[in-house]
Amino acid sequence: MDMYNKYVPLMPICKSLSQLYRFSVYFLEKPKMQLKNGMFIISVDVDVGSKELAIINGGNNDANVSSRFSEYSVGEIEEWALPLFVDLFNRFEIPVTFALRGQLTEVCDSILELLLKSSVKHDIGAHGYYHKNFKNLSNDEAENELKLISDGMKGFGIIPRSFVFPRNNVAHLDLLERYGYKCYRGADLGLGIEKKGQLCNIRPSYPIDLSTSFKFLKMTLNLCIARKQSLHVWFHLWNWSCHSGCVRTKESMQRSIYRFFSPLFEYVKQKEKSGVLSLETMLSAAEKVEELI
Repeated sequence: MDMYNKYVPLMPICKSLSQLYRFSVYFLEKPKMQLKNGMFIISVDVDVGSKELAIINGGNNDANVSSRFSEYSVGEIEEWALPLFVDLFNRFEIPVTFALRGQLTEVCDSILELLLKSSVKHDIGAHGYYHKNFKNLSNDEAENELKLISDGMKGFGIIPRSFVFPRNNVAHLDLLERYGYKCYRGADLGLGIEKKGQLCNIRPSYPIDLSTSFKFLKMTLNLCIARKQSLHVWFHLWNWSCHSGCVRTKESMQRSIYRFFSPLFEYVKQKEKSGVLSLETMLSAAEKVEELI
């Protein structure tokens, strides 16, 4: 038995303990800012979005994206996954923040058009231009990334106001302010929203995948409702194709996505209908915080 298979049976147990610990931390945490009601926020990281980008980059950008998969493989998976998620969000009327890699504006791709034509108004934010670690970029290099993003998205009529740092490495917040961003996703897990200068840190609460417990999410959401805080979950598109070391087919991925999200979305829509929860994007959450200040 190899080392990976030896520990696979322990992974669900470790995940359950991690989620129990995280809920305990949130239960004991003192809220930094009280909102009008509970908020449910989803942000989606689009690391590549198109295998055409890997061809353009000649494989030289692989290490900036994943240590396990090539940029081409991630792009191929995300080409499958994005339409599935857009359809899911449309069906349940769930607005989300899509953090797009700016280089997508270089390719003849349907991703931006798909989001712009969605029946739900999503927040189209930025996820770097080449998906580079911002902590490793000089001030000039980071500014060049932001300029490329602004120029590229302008061609699609998009002005991004939400920013998700590649690999969650937060840096150069002063440049985000200068380029008109209103919010970003921070690095430290937590509930609620923090004001950082002119920006709002829409604190990430938990990264989710197929091993995340619905019971844990439900408990945490109820805690947010009771304390008028935000629950911000996030994921990479390609997370939903890979599970227990296996790459799923498109059909298997679709079944898994709907099996995971359907009960969660039915529950959040029930709470929204009762008036104790609002469904927000990162940008709309930041705008509501501005109204409170």
